[in-house]
Amino acid sequence: MDHVPPPADPVREAPTELTGWERPIGRGAFLATVLTGLGALTLLSRASGLSRAVTNVTSAVKPGGSWRIYAVASPLPKFDPASYRLRITGAVENPIELGWDEVQAWRSHPITADFHCVTGWSVMDVHWAGILPADIVARVKPTRKAKFVSMHSLEDPYVDQVTMEQFLEAGNVLAHTMDGEPLTREHGAPLRMVLPDMYGYKGVKWVKEIRFDSEQMSGYWEQRGYDTDAYVGRSNGYGG
Repeated sequence: MDHVPPPADPVREAPTELTGWERPIGRGAFLATVLTGLGALTLLSRASGLSRAVTNVTSAVKPGGSWRIYAVASPLPKFDPASYRLRITGAVENPIELGWDEVQAWRSHPITADFHCVTGWSVMDVHWAGILPADIVARVKPTRKAKFVSMHSLEDPYVDQVTMEQFLEAGNVLAHTMDGEPLTREHGAPLRMVLPDMYGYKGVKWVKEIRFDSEQMSGYWEQRGYDTDAYVGRSNGYGG
């Protein structure tokens, strides 16, 4: 059975795509772009057996593949290596604050994964590299109170959260590299969370802080009607 983006929900907002990398377009223009793409949906099957709908719209092709760049604020955050700090805090024994040189010194791991947006388009076989969540956990040593992990963006007020188990799922990475190159500003430099089993809105870009929490909170898009457990093909009106 074909999977297409779910119908608009009265309480669900549509993300804003940036054209020209910095110029926001309105909700109507965004929805028109999505509807145009529906005529070009194709199905892809993966080992998991889930069918993924992929929008192939040539007008959406951007540097680095068929990406669409969404933002909740404009202009996009700018990364300054000299002043950047990554904070890992919350319910941990060893909270840390790292400069960019210290972040780069952390062991890097490559992964290859597909990226799926909840609006119905995908980019396949993206090559990421970065820090494994398990290495973060080993370094800061979360306490027993830590049940959730929230990721805070330089793009205020963007934040999202996953459970500890979801954070540690195989294939996840705090990426600083995409397709062999450092992340660009548009793709979330200096760091973005990559969660391949979930839709893209869970993968916070421009990460400035990772916080281990004892209580659950709603992320930016969850507050606007999207699912908390955003598994590809099994949430937000897809599948089931």
